Amino acid sequence: MKDISVQMKAISQSDTSELSFDDFKQIVINDYRICFESRQASLLGRKEVLTGKAKFGIFGDGKEVAQVAMAKAFKKGDWRSGYYRDQTFMFATGMATLTEFFAQLYANTNVDEEPFSGGRQMNSHYATRILNEDGSWKDQTQTKNTSSDISTTGGQMARLVGLAQASKLYRENPDLKYLTHFSVDGNEVAFGTIGNGSTSEGVFFEAINAAGVLQIPMAISIWDDAYAISVPSELQTTKQDISEILKGFQRDEKGDGFEIFKVKGWDYPGLCETYEKAIQVCREKHIPVMIHVYELTQPQGHSTSGSHERYKSKDRLDWELEYDCLVQMRRWMLESALATEEEILEIEAKAKEYARLCRKNAWNSVQEVLKSEAREAVQLLREFKNESIQQLAHQLHSTVEMSRRDIMETVRKAIRMLAGSDSPERSNLLDWYHKQMDLNSERYHSKLFTESVDSPSNIPVVPAEYGDDAKMVDGREVLNACFDANITRDPRILAFGEDVGSIGDVNQGFAGLQAKHGKLRIADTGIRESTIIGQGIGLALRGLKPIAEIQYLDYLLYAINVISDDLASLSYRTKAGQKAPLIIRTRGHRLEGVWHSGSPMAMILGIMRGVHICVPRDMTQAAGLYNTLLRADEPALVIECLNGYRLKERLPANAGEFTVPLGHSEVVKEGSDLTVVSYGSTLRVVQEAAVELEKMGISIEIVDPQTLHPFDLNEVCVASLKKTNKLIVADEDVPGGASAFILQQIIERQKGYFHLDSAPKTITAREHRPPYGSDGDYFTKPSVDDVIEAVYEVMSEADPDKFPALF
Repeated sequence: MKDISVQMKAISQSDTSELSFDDFKQIVINDYRICFESRQASLLGRKEVLTGKAKFGIFGDGKEVAQVAMAKAFKKGDWRSGYYRDQTFMFATGMATLTEFFAQLYANTNVDEEPFSGGRQMNSHYATRILNEDGSWKDQTQTKNTSSDISTTGGQMARLVGLAQASKLYRENPDLKYLTHFSVDGNEVAFGTIGNGSTSEGVFFEAINAAGVLQIPMAISIWDDAYAISVPSELQTTKQDISEILKGFQRDEKGDGFEIFKVKGWDYPGLCETYEKAIQVCREKHIPVMIHVYELTQPQGHSTSGSHERYKSKDRLDWELEYDCLVQMRRWMLESALATEEEILEIEAKAKEYARLCRKNAWNSVQEVLKSEAREAVQLLREFKNESIQQLAHQLHSTVEMSRRDIMETVRKAIRMLAGSDSPERSNLLDWYHKQMDLNSERYHSKLFTESVDSPSNIPVVPAEYGDDAKMVDGREVLNACFDANITRDPRILAFGEDVGSIGDVNQGFAGLQAKHGKLRIADTGIRESTIIGQGIGLALRGLKPIAEIQYLDYLLYAINVISDDLASLSYRTKAGQKAPLIIRTRGHRLEGVWHSGSPMAMILGIMRGVHICVPRDMTQAAGLYNTLLRADEPALVIECLNGYRLKERLPANAGEFTVPLGHSEVVKEGSDLTVVSYGSTLRVVQEAAVELEKMGISIEIVDPQTLHPFDLNEVCVASLKKTNKLIVADEDVPGGASAFILQQIIERQKGYFHLDSAPKTITAREHRPPYGSDGDYFTKPSVDDVIEAVYEVMSEADPDKFPALF
């Protein structure tokens, strides 16, 4: 056993000359108390699920001691990006309480009582509320911070890179010194946690490699309990040891890399010493570190959905009983004379009592609100003389453990029974129902976007200005002028991605800007789409304004999990507790071949709700959208037209100032016979077709929505449809893709159905990706001929004498 003074220094994280033995003893006892309380929370939580009070449970039992040690090195201003085993760390740092833990287990929708998600996430998914009520930033340097957890067990790794990179930027870019509420000279460490099984995921290796390249203060802890649910490490990891196979990342005389540490998860003094050493290196030298915590246990198995006795051998289960971290810490405390058996028993008894009290308080708090709502409903139902309604009231009144679903199902059933009747009692019930539905909409549907003071909808509309001598330039030059002006204006803005830095991106939108603004602001990255997006999320969480480039729209597929699981749901799953104003820049639609001409808009529209989807028709409109987004604070995807960079456009005199509002459609050609709604590259095809259609005596009105999320808030589409009574939607997604979404918006949401004289029609690409070559493009994606003939067919159906059939 090590000398006690060495252990005291490691455990206390302070100079032992200032620490008495009694002080040291209290530190250890307090750590054990936190660990034991956390274990009780896990045990009680599992019981609550099995008795039906909670829906599902996943807990951090077996990791308590390691997490207490990690918490000692975690300071104000630091960030965590972890996964759902970190409850003890959250308790030890003060970022969560046991009562809040149970409030989340019971899906309490009150953010004052469940601050992590307002009841929207399952238990052990944590987040600190880093925003004020108006959506503005709080001072992150005065709090301990955790980014919002997601259930994908490796997904947190992508954003971890950005959280750590922000410290490097705050340290090395003097223009950011004024942002004192986000960083203190870049001294913050980003702590990440991941289970050993999830180190098999690609995003883990992407993030590890990126951190090694960037040399950022990222500290990743790997909780290794030798299993990933039921799958043992021999089926997960080469050599069954993740730190062993990652030794090539260890920094040495050959170059920079990681400092790698390995420590047993039941060794309390060893854990404290390891974390003190690792985080000191990480914080002071900005070197990424990896702490492989092995020989951990998982006493209750993976979750409440099964038992680990089904897949662990008797020898393994016996070993886990002996090397449970609480058993080992308890034994060490007794052997080191830091506590007697009686003292430890007293700690454990109080911890059990405290955990039960927290559980009770959390449950009662939820039930009090629900029973109050139920009493109101019962009182309203009892006003009716109808025997069936009285029976509903009795059943609801008799419900012991109330849910909001019980209440609303009862009331809605009563409303259906009362259909056709008219009475003051029914009016009162309907009024109460609508009030409750409004409240439930706020509880369960609100804050897909943060809706802060800096929302895009609050950005003033500034028109583009053109002088008499306005130059006709390549579209890429309009973008370049826009980016240059914004980067000059706001030191928070930076851009990065594959080929963005040195050559200024493959289409020259950033040409010359790295030389002008430096490598910290305009940077190249490796080919790692998931981590490029993750970098953007982490940087945005820490107050910066990143533009993350995915080189082609087709390659968004390699980052879609990070965008969908993390970025798109961030505001919703924290109930506007966090925001990440990341702009994702990409280019797509027309080019050549299977891998560079995709337009997978249905995928994007389906799984990226919570991200604005911008589809500008040219680079001037793209620049206006960027100018809006770079002044706002909500995430967005901007898809530039791949075949538009060398098309000539007039250069606005205020290239970095004019703005295009989100959700505002524009009539780009007025007409009287038929409305065509299109966007992006296909819009130009429609415009070309309009010229020949005019010669055929057909006048089409062309509407460009400009953004698909949000879609046509000013309802230009339905206004046009009222005039023409005929509708075609044209795009180059697959049949039933974005065109179906647009039809739903116009026909259903805008009630355009009432203005149709003919069946609406869509013009789309074929069901497969386009083959290589101009002929492949012609026969696969909408052509001018396709548009002309589709419009003509609709007109022929309406007036066959004037427009006889073509075929």
